[in-house]
Amino acid sequence: MHKKGQIVDCEVTGVVPYGVFVKVGECSGLIHISEISDKYVRDIQTFACVGDIIKAQIIECDEETNQLKLSYKKCQRAKRIIVAKPEIGFDSLKAAMPGWISKKYTK
Repeated sequence: MHKKGQIVDCEVTGVVPYGVFVKVGECSGLIHISEISDKYVRDIQTFACVGDIIKAQIIECDEETNQLKLSYKKCQRAKRIIVAKPEIGFDSLKAAMPGWISKKYTK
């Protein structure tokens, strides 16, 4: 059975104004329009068509009914690379300032 947080391949079985219905093995599921993108989705038809295979992350799993709630945007976030911000601060500017001043006066 599928687990919460798992990323799965989904086959699109239907597209409606509020989301995308998918099939994942023996389970059926819904990717709600709010779980497609952080941005406004004007036309869900531009996102998926019946028969498309997309990856999504399982948000909730009901084992009794074999139904899944899925998220496309969370799956996309998992792919992002997090880049650490360098901790430069103003110390490098303070150290470079005397050199800049001397260059200005030597011209």
